[in-house]
Amino acid sequence: MAGNSAAVAVLGDSITNGRNSTINENHRWTDDLAERLHADKHTMRIGVLNEGIGGNRLLHDGLGPNALARLDRDVLAQTGEHWLIVLEGVNDIGTCKEECDLDSTAQGIIGAYEQIITRAHSHGIRVFGATITPFGASFYFRPDAERARQTVNNWIRISGKFDAVIDFDAVMRDPQNPSNLAPAGDSGDHLHLSDAGYKMMADSVNLKLFKN
Repeated sequence: MAGNSAAVAVLGDSITNGRNSTINENHRWTDDLAERLHADKHTMRIGVLNEGIGGNRLLHDGLGPNALARLDRDVLAQTGEHWLIVLEGVNDIGTCKEECDLDSTAQGIIGAYEQIITRAHSHGIRVFGATITPFGASFYFRPDAERARQTVNNWIRISGKFDAVIDFDAVMRDPQNPSNLAPAGDSGDHLHLSDAGYKMMADSVNLKLFKN
């Protein structure tokens, strides 16, 4: 792709949209990733398309259409896109209450990932799966929600379905309490990241993923 412009799209929710980062300062993790790409001579022509919507879910509409419903418009119809990062699922898990079965929700999330991968591959787009970051001590947390998160993350890591894995969970979890965000990156609500946390996420992405 030398000499040509290209793009990586990020399909996500409020974490990709930059909730709790400093307003109007471009400190979302996608902004930090774009800066890293532009600073490297091998990736300087790659743009980052932030397709994060606060509250977005894979399986059901919420604040905006669900990720599967908006995939064609927000991702596949974009020009020059070579790669897709998928960071979705925390809202499906966190909003699954009372009558909702979290084991079924976890399997539904995995099924949605498989659909996204198939549809993106049919357009020649490589798809990278990002693990769901911790939310212990947040308003989403309960033990069965954590179990569902682990189920989904384990599938992302070992299924081999994604073209590569970006393990944000491993980067952002507290080593002393892995169900929680590391204090250095927690914005204070125990779900969203601070400016420092979003930078930690961006810095963990291997730029070699975009050099082939």
